[in-house]
Amino acid sequence: MIRLLLRDLTLALRAGGGFGLGLGFFLILVTLVPFGVGPNSERLAAIAPGILWVGALLACLLSLDRIFALDYEDGSLDLLATAPVPLEGLVAMKALAHWITTGLPLVIAAPFLGVLLHLDTDAYRWLIITLLIGTPALSIIGAFGAAITVGLKRGGLLMSLLVLPLYIPTLIFGAEVVRRGARGFEVTTPLLMQAGITAGAIAMLPFAAAAAIRIALR
Repeated sequence: MIRLLLRDLTLALRAGGGFGLGLGFFLILVTLVPFGVGPNSERLAAIAPGILWVGALLACLLSLDRIFALDYEDGSLDLLATAPVPLEGLVAMKALAHWITTGLPLVIAAPFLGVLLHLDTDAYRWLIITLLIGTPALSIIGAFGAAITVGLKRGGLLMSLLVLPLYIPTLIFGAEVVRRGARGFEVTTPLLMQAGITAGAIAMLPFAAAAAIRIALR
């Protein structure tokens, strides 16, 4: 399992579709927002939680089609499916590799980009906490969508249509925690809801994704 994770991390870094792509998109989006809505600091501070979370969501979405597509094209997925490693474990490791190369850099970069949007000081810790809790859900849900569309020509658009509705609850609760934290309100309920979504996704979706891959390889 560890070797599989290291393999996916190496391939992601060599292919250039993980770390740099998502982080670059996140930076561009956050940089362009002040040009679109104006330099008013109060206005930027009000929309900063939503913008940062939307940027993180879209950045994660960019590289989802690479989770299984490259292995499917070169035949590696067939070999991995017949390996002694459970297919559910394969899905989990690929989702973890996607999070390390895409989600984790976004968590690290988000506080620095929050400065550009005049994010309230009290909101920074909640931004980091919600991204740490929520981005793993984005990766595992994305792996599920990638498994459903693996082998389909031009499946990237279909995958986006399937995955985006599943991303919305994580987006809503994540941005709400940051907004409440910035105002000093209670954040327990939306934070627990977000954590529950992540826990449920990690517990169930590897099995659903593995079943979809088995169907695609028949």
